[in-house]
Amino acid sequence: MFCDGCGTVVQPGQTYCSKCGKQIIGQISFAQPLPGRVKEHVRLLGLFWLAFSAFNTISSVVLYVLANTLFASYRHLGAPEAGTAFLRPLLSVVAILLFAKAALGFIAGWGLLQHEPWARIITLVLAFVSLFTNIPFGTALGIYTMWVLLPSQSEDEYDRLVEARAVA
Repeated sequence: MFCDGCGTVVQPGQTYCSKCGKQIIGQISFAQPLPGRVKEHVRLLGLFWLAFSAFNTISSVVLYVLANTLFASYRHLGAPEAGTAFLRPLLSVVAILLFAKAALGFIAGWGLLQHEPWARIITLVLAFVSLFTNIPFGTALGIYTMWVLLPSQSEDEYDRLVEARAVA
């Protein structure tokens, strides 16, 4: 038999759960409770964020190298100064921001895999940013992240995962 609040094994005749302290009233479930949305998807979500961040890292490095090699050499080939003077710093800044987003994505993915208490918030912020900046894959990952982590019952379930990790 299992507690309907936290899923801990409960002995017959026990009136309070030994783990969560919930009072046991009425029938006790004989089946293990079904895992919630967060418990089922948090590992996959963490892996997706790590993979997505790896692609963002590669893209940022390629963009930075192109901006500082290709546009730097255009000036010597007789290209107008105005275009290269504007694009080179702009693309370099975009590459640096993309690299920073990738670094935060690695941190968020690792935090989700480790069930860190701060990882849910960082991942939700990155998901919102990815909705608009990395179409279509970032949009899909952002929607999936919000579907898993945004509802209020997901917050409670993630907090239980964090507590279970702290106890273990």
